[in-house]
Amino acid sequence: MGTRLYALWRRLEPWPGGRRLFDWLLGIQVPYSGSLGARIRALEPGYARLELRERRAIRNHLQSIHALALANLGELTCGLALVTALPPEIRGIPITIHAEYLKKARGRLTAESRPTVPRVVEPMEHQVSADIRDEADEVVARISVRWRLAPVSP
Repeated sequence: MGTRLYALWRRLEPWPGGRRLFDWLLGIQVPYSGSLGARIRALEPGYARLELRERRAIRNHLQSIHALALANLGELTCGLALVTALPPEIRGIPITIHAEYLKKARGRLTAESRPTVPRVVEPMEHQVSADIRDEADEVVARISVRWRLAPVSP
């Protein structure tokens, strides 16, 4: 899946509106993550950078971005960075998510993940993290996702 996803990104990204179309198609494929409204700004095997702008639908009662919206943004960022780097014969699924909230998240946020990709010969667990920064470039949250990686059964 990651190889096809990245091929689609490479095909659409250079065109006017291509990134927006990719975001929309990803939202159709993964409806819950698509509902977040994050925008992919950079995607390479082993690297993803997403942006999320503050809006009423994702605010909490403290007038900042809801903690679970931050966790969702981090998980999506980690997932895109990892799955685009995995060989086609390896599959992955998140099994735990840990979120550390460092300060109120407001305004436009940027999430980045740059995971290492292990050699997978048998089922294993692998940790991937994403930092989420505000417009002042301060880390507002750090999300860690533990993935179960395994060779695809024939």
